[in-house]
Amino acid sequence: MNDLTTAELGILVDVFERAGVAADGTAEGTLRKQIEQAHSERLELESMDFDDCAGGACKL
Repeated sequence: MNDLTTAELGILVDVFERAGVAADGTAEGTLRKQIEQAHSERLELESMDFDDCAGGACKL
């Protein structure tokens, strides 16, 4: 399976928001939480300055 891009994950987050899907225990809510978490992690990874990782200071 191909990974979704950061932009695609952001679009999915927006779609869930517009559809009014609550991040709860339903199947849809669980999927929303997973998509939001993946989007958040991807944004964090893309914002990292890898020069800060010199000498193994950060964990990926």
